[in-house]
Amino acid sequence: MPTNVTDVDVLVIGGGVNGVGIAMDGAGRGLKVALCEMHDLASATSSNSSKLIHGGLRYLEHYEFALVKKALAEREVLLANAPHIMWPLRFRLPHQGALRPAWMLRLGLYLYDHLAKRSQLPSSHSVRFSTNSPLKSSFTKGFEYSDGWVDDARLVVLCAMAAQQHGAEIKPRTACISAQRTQGVWQVILENADTHTQQHYRAKVLINAAGPWASSVFDKVIEQAAPQQLRLVKGSHIVVPQLHSQPQAYILQHIDHRIVFVIPYEQHFSLIGTTDVDYQGDPAQVAISTDEIDYLCQVANDHFSQQISAKDVVWSYAGVRPLIEAGQAAGQQAQTASRDYRFTVDAPQGGAPLLSVFGGKLTTYRLLSEDAVNAISPYFAHISAPWTKDATLPGGDFSSQPALIAQLRQHYPWLNHSELQRWVRSYGRLCVEFLPKTQHSNHTKPGYQALGEHFGCGLYQAEVDYLMRQEWAYNANDILWRRTKLGLSFNEQQIARLQQYMQAKHTL
Repeated sequence: MPTNVTDVDVLVIGGGVNGVGIAMDGAGRGLKVALCEMHDLASATSSNSSKLIHGGLRYLEHYEFALVKKALAEREVLLANAPHIMWPLRFRLPHQGALRPAWMLRLGLYLYDHLAKRSQLPSSHSVRFSTNSPLKSSFTKGFEYSDGWVDDARLVVLCAMAAQQHGAEIKPRTACISAQRTQGVWQVILENADTHTQQHYRAKVLINAAGPWASSVFDKVIEQAAPQQLRLVKGSHIVVPQLHSQPQAYILQHIDHRIVFVIPYEQHFSLIGTTDVDYQGDPAQVAISTDEIDYLCQVANDHFSQQISAKDVVWSYAGVRPLIEAGQAAGQQAQTASRDYRFTVDAPQGGAPLLSVFGGKLTTYRLLSEDAVNAISPYFAHISAPWTKDATLPGGDFSSQPALIAQLRQHYPWLNHSELQRWVRSYGRLCVEFLPKTQHSNHTKPGYQALGEHFGCGLYQAEVDYLMRQEWAYNANDILWRRTKLGLSFNEQQIARLQQYMQAKHTL
């Protein structure tokens, strides 16, 4: 037995939204928590979503009323607790009678409006598309309803920050290479991805929240049979120059009975997705295929006047959704597989408990996390009550984005609106952590000089230093694609300079 061992109540494997949510919930309830993630936080499924907080309108077709009700209720909770990275979004659904009759859509939207209480979002209604519609002229009517937008990767980072504020130890770029039951506890070995140094932990409860890797954790780390098989489904998205300048998103029906979202993205782009393709292989190697790009372009072209092709794609990404396999009929299409979640708790007589998370969706991460900690609560006499339903995520303690922008403009009148808007939508009040402490009365050069080197596209040294110091950013990709989306605008020279700067900071 090594002499240097860290004792914790709970050790969580996996730094996606479910893992950090569990760490946040548990730490806030008085448990001593450590979390390890083999790569960057939100480096896999949790940063490759459709960026939506939604009930799942299409799940009603598969009679998943309980899941939709649960997700709709959570949508309201999340929008209230994170106004910087989440906000309401209206969706337009063009009607195609040959695919789904109008009465079916009206019924579905009625249920969507009434399955759970709404306090922030307006109800659905029918619409007529006028001559200024971005849709083809053949689409004359449809429906409009509400859901929510989320910056998925920042949601993960903010939950990790909240967990750390409550005492949790967050360890990205650290793999769990062994976990064995010994004398009523888990003996766990973690290994740093860069230095290959190992740390030993002793945990009362182990939580497997490894997402697409949840089953492989049993094979390679715990060395026992997985209690639940996962169905890995690839979902891919493309980003193109904006198809229209209107604020609404669109939900498009296709002849294969799938739906595709077209969502306003980062002011100048449109996000189009997603696909549902069964996936075999290492989730770390997932990538969009040419066929998927062509499919998404075709669905968009079937609906919008502005036509696109593969050459218009400025960025694409793919993620692997870990869906529950049990109970599915042979040959069942991927889009019909449940997005609900399930736990298994393995607690042999005299042995340390293991809780494993299977399935889930972004919108229900907080509820899943609360349920998971409730499931292990019998093993801790000192655990307190659930608390996250009314807990604002770090930086979210403000009334509205416009109000915070106006307040910051009073203190920093030399900053332009686009920079303030991006910072508020990413950090909320946390942006004061990297803004200069001294004030300047007008738009003067000393104000910007206080932010340090400008790497391009409004990214300054002060923000980079903050992200490295407080948000676990390690390399340029961490910042450009997860902490921000500035990778859409950076050129190769700017990326190289940012990476050079960050590497130099690591050597200090």
